[in-house]
Amino acid sequence: MAYVPTGSAQYLEKYGDKTIVCNPFILSRLGFDQNRCFIKIEEYIIPTVPFQLGFKRSLFMASLSSKELSFFQHYTNSIGGLSLALSPPRQDPVKFFIRCNLTTIGQMKGRENTGLFVVDFKTIPDELAIILGSYLENLGRGDALYEEHGEIPIRITSETAKIMGFTMTAVITSPEPANRHVQIICLNTKLVEHLEPAGSAEWAVGSDISYQLFFNRFKITITGTVKESKTLPQGVVQTTAHINLSHELVGIVDDYWFNVKMNPIRMAPLQSKNQKPNKAQHD
Repeated sequence: MAYVPTGSAQYLEKYGDKTIVCNPFILSRLGFDQNRCFIKIEEYIIPTVPFQLGFKRSLFMASLSSKELSFFQHYTNSIGGLSLALSPPRQDPVKFFIRCNLTTIGQMKGRENTGLFVVDFKTIPDELAIILGSYLENLGRGDALYEEHGEIPIRITSETAKIMGFTMTAVITSPEPANRHVQIICLNTKLVEHLEPAGSAEWAVGSDISYQLFFNRFKITITGTVKESKTLPQGVVQTTAHINLSHELVGIVDDYWFNVKMNPIRMAPLQSKNQKPNKAQHD
């Protein structure tokens, strides 16, 4: 019988050469506690932030003066310790202390007073491999989740926004005039509806539009095309846009529906995923 890898082994076989380029959204999705991420070199403890994460090699940024960086460069190709604490969504919190080789220590290009540590793992802990592998696996399901979660509109209320971690702050970043604050009233992976004050101009159907949405720990940018724009009786302008695939938004909406499923009593007053969308309004 052929050997079929499971657990961390399957992720190492499938994604062993992949790296995850980090940003605040991705670090939040992985559950990184940025106050508990550091590299230990002898008696020195250096707070760091992940820049790229991989199964064999990772890169970490650290705020260091040129003098401090020059000092730590003497430890290039030495053994250090990497300490991480994560609380991934839907998983128990975990802590790691990983022995690693400090392959490169240098200044990050274009970033003054920022050091870049390149660390190689002899072996990656099984739990960490599963966390990284699960993230990449879910990323690969983005197209399917984009379609699945694009069927049901989520009305943005104080309660639904709290579940998403959405601050209810949104701006239009393009076209001009940019950075206009708008009120998001409905959202899913494929659709967004927003309101603008009375007197605002209606949008031309088919025009491109870009939003920046602010969440508790990060912000995301989504782009799309205007489907409908109209002035309501009270004078405000309501615009509906079709949204292009955004892995960040897909992850946020997927988490939202997971929380709805896991908290049916709390979520009873809110829209059920089994509820059909208003075709006249959202098609």
